[in-house]
Amino acid sequence: MRIITLHCDYIRFKPLKKAIKNAEELKSKEQQEIKEPLVVLTAVEKGDDHGTVKELIESIKKTAKEVKAHDIVLYPYAHLSSNLAHPDTALEYLSEAENCLRAEGFNVTRAPFGHYKEFELKCKGHPLAELSKEFRTDNAGKIIEDTEDYDISKLLKEISRTKLDTSKLKDNDHRILGQKLDLFSFNDVASGSIFWHNNGLIIFNELKGFLKELLRDFEYKEIATPQILDSKLFKVSGHWGHYRNNMLLTKYEERDFGVKPMNCPGAMLIYKTKTRSYKDLPLRFAEFGIDHRRELSGVLAGLFRLIQFTQDDAHIFCTKEQIGEEIENILKMVKIIYKDKFNFDYFLELSTKPEKSMGDKKDWDDAERMLEEQLKKSKVKYKINKGAGAFYGPKIDIQIKDSLDRLWQCATIQLDMQMPKRFEITYVDNDNKEKTPFVIHRAILGAVERFMGVLLEHLNGNLPTWLSPVQARIINFTDRNMKSAEKVISEFKKHIPNLRIDSDFRNTTVNEKIRDAEVMKIPYIIVIGDKEEKANTLAVRERGKKPEFGIKMDKFVKELGEKIDRRI
Repeated sequence: MRIITLHCDYIRFKPLKKAIKNAEELKSKEQQEIKEPLVVLTAVEKGDDHGTVKELIESIKKTAKEVKAHDIVLYPYAHLSSNLAHPDTALEYLSEAENCLRAEGFNVTRAPFGHYKEFELKCKGHPLAELSKEFRTDNAGKIIEDTEDYDISKLLKEISRTKLDTSKLKDNDHRILGQKLDLFSFNDVASGSIFWHNNGLIIFNELKGFLKELLRDFEYKEIATPQILDSKLFKVSGHWGHYRNNMLLTKYEERDFGVKPMNCPGAMLIYKTKTRSYKDLPLRFAEFGIDHRRELSGVLAGLFRLIQFTQDDAHIFCTKEQIGEEIENILKMVKIIYKDKFNFDYFLELSTKPEKSMGDKKDWDDAERMLEEQLKKSKVKYKINKGAGAFYGPKIDIQIKDSLDRLWQCATIQLDMQMPKRFEITYVDNDNKEKTPFVIHRAILGAVERFMGVLLEHLNGNLPTWLSPVQARIINFTDRNMKSAEKVISEFKKHIPNLRIDSDFRNTTVNEKIRDAEVMKIPYIIVIGDKEEKANTLAVRERGKKPEFGIKMDKFVKELGEKIDRRI
């Protein structure tokens, strides 16, 4: 049983209509008002018994005595629990509590059971005015009372320990850069997860925005699927048998649920919502899915190894004849992002059937052969990684090399012939017969967070202008230049509306302002002094270069706008 007790100035309630079939009959449909009551919002749960009711009564008596309340309102409130007792049982126990409290000399009002009600109350503001409790039985049938009685100060101290231990980290470690550039933080209250600060979220969203443009260019349809799904889905997909130990599990209303570790089962369900024709294929579903995987605390490593992460995922439903072209297009996207945009060298591996897998050997042999044929056709170098495939199919894994010659596995292309069969997904072919499509699972960045960590270390935090949280900073030389500097900011925003520009008008030296901007790795530092104000020009310091003077506003704004638009 769960309750919330509220010491109120008043409560008003009026029954509207039945919420359940076996709701009790109303004695009155009129609004009731009780002044100075102790309101007890109550949810009767499975497993409660007469002993639980006794404990409820004793708790109400104790609280009523402490707040000096003589009027009690028992208010059925099912929203407190997802493990509710049968309505007949709940009504019986609430009626029992009502009668017992009356026998103790209290004025008791019980709100009608099983009805939707409108209600209004005003809670007093003293320390005992709001209390929550839970009554449950242990294995021996003894009542255990849980109350909200915590040492808040102690808990606050424990959850406020967020200082990063930098003693074993290199200067270019993304965790140090994340702290220095105010990008993100970590806290043990959410181990293996990220608290995004504004600057970091800008980078994250810019990466997603770039990818979304590519998705449109390559004709993907974006979807989104739920975070928590019934175990039945994972049993069909095969994850329950092959991946359950890596999943976060929970229960709800006596059903087993899993927090999704990957996005493919949800994509299968969306495909199954309608009849598909060969004319619909290839069908490309893209999803920036938030996934969770159980990881030991000792292996968590900033953005590189997380419990919660975002995959730039996609599932391509296609015919056997379409596989080659689809993989070719995926490799084109890989090149655009890795080489053309960020100048990473990358290497390909063909990962084959693992020991624990599902499906026939022939299906695996066919899938591995098709992937290898495409790799040979693309004339890219690759190596075989035996036994490293996914449990449902072989894959092409793509590793990128950073500025420190470290290899990172990011992108993956997986060919799946098992899951489509298990989900019984089909398409109607041109001969009017139902056939099973192939599914290509692919991610380009892999985990967006991980790629961002790699990129930060690869560039030592010197992100390109389009990706930088602050793209330009205006600095005034003296106080008398402040108005002119503010006009410059307005001109920039007029011509580049989405420009991320800020200012430093502090009463300190220009050198100190420049040094602070350099620490934040801002691409452009613009100084406005007397000379610039008089000549209507800019003094521009581009990151890593010597300052230039006498720069014309129009020319610079145009070049900067083009640079951002072209993402360079």
